[in-house]
Amino acid sequence: MTLKKQSIRKNMHITANGEPISKEDLITMSELWTERQENAFKKFLKQGVFRFKINKVTFQIELDSPIDLNSKGEKPGPIVKISGERSF
Repeated sequence: MTLKKQSIRKNMHITANGEPISKEDLITMSELWTERQENAFKKFLKQGVFRFKINKVTFQIELDSPIDLNSKGEKPGPIVKISGERSF
């Protein structure tokens, strides 16, 4: 088994031995992995594990911070501060 392109999201920045690696190169590299190594890699992707090794290759994953979206799937607007009296 190998990784699929859907496994690697666009908010993930992956480096192998300190060099950025493309999805295609990562998929090609995963062809040599065992099923256990592939499952571990997928788990690390989900968890955002900072640094780990597979077959003497050190991988590093950085995730972009997710943008909070409202129920309509839109970015929330700015918080408007209202000055004046407060009653409780």
